[in-house]
Amino acid sequence: MDVGNSMSLLGPVEIRNLAQKLDLRPTKRLGQNFVIDGGTVRKIVRAAEVSGSDVVLEVGPGLGSLTLALLEAASHVVAVEIDPVLAKQLPVTVGERGLGSRLTVVEADAMRVTPTHFSGYLPTALVANLPYNVAVPVVLHLLAAVPSLERGLVMVQAEVADRLAARPGSKVYGVPSVKAAWYSDVRRAGPVGRTVFWPVPNVDSGLVSLVRRDPPSTTASREEVFAVIDAAFAQRRKTLRAALAGWAGTAARAEEALRGAGVDPSLRGEQLEVGDYARIAEHRPA
Repeated sequence: MDVGNSMSLLGPVEIRNLAQKLDLRPTKRLGQNFVIDGGTVRKIVRAAEVSGSDVVLEVGPGLGSLTLALLEAASHVVAVEIDPVLAKQLPVTVGERGLGSRLTVVEADAMRVTPTHFSGYLPTALVANLPYNVAVPVVLHLLAAVPSLERGLVMVQAEVADRLAARPGSKVYGVPSVKAAWYSDVRRAGPVGRTVFWPVPNVDSGLVSLVRRDPPSTTASREEVFAVIDAAFAQRRKTLRAALAGWAGTAARAEEALRGAGVDPSLRGEQLEVGDYARIAEHRPA
């Protein structure tokens, strides 16, 4: 399907006219910055490698600029929108272009959606322009709650993109980096300029690619592993022996768990990979 047909996409004039019609003033609370550049939405669809066999999950479709480009490439789009005014308008905008049968709109908080909301559709790809203040929890929630997702491409604040894609040893490697790595291979997939948005944000944006993979092989549950990750980064400057003392009961017991997992107790949390955390969780003292 052709995503190069800009006739059906929304440009700056159409976006502003729609916003005026709806008496819409983009809110900081919902992190609303709408993409007004057709070239950018086509670039996102191409980078996401959306094909006619995909059901795409889009979070925060807003006025529908990215939605329309996705609909031209995918078999179906499930759009999750928390703003009731936008959720009501989106099917109208899409229907005017003859694509309404391929769209399902879910009026809900993305942090609370599960596959039961999706009218029987099983999304294979997550493609979204995510509000900066909730990007990390939304990505982690959807990777956990929607196992049918095989991959994702999300547009987020550049600093958030750096954190999600960071590798061990990086200054910005932290809880989001390790937890995202539990579910997927994560990498930066390019920058996004400020001027493609309305209103223009005061921060840079970036694309992040996520490709689903099996979590580390471990007898520990995801919750148990994530508890270790949270503890390790709660006090970043401390060694793991000290940082995990509360988690293990005492510093000595933390050292016992670390040595059992083959991890040097004098290391810090940002030096470990997700597989290391899984091994530590397995060795938590009874």
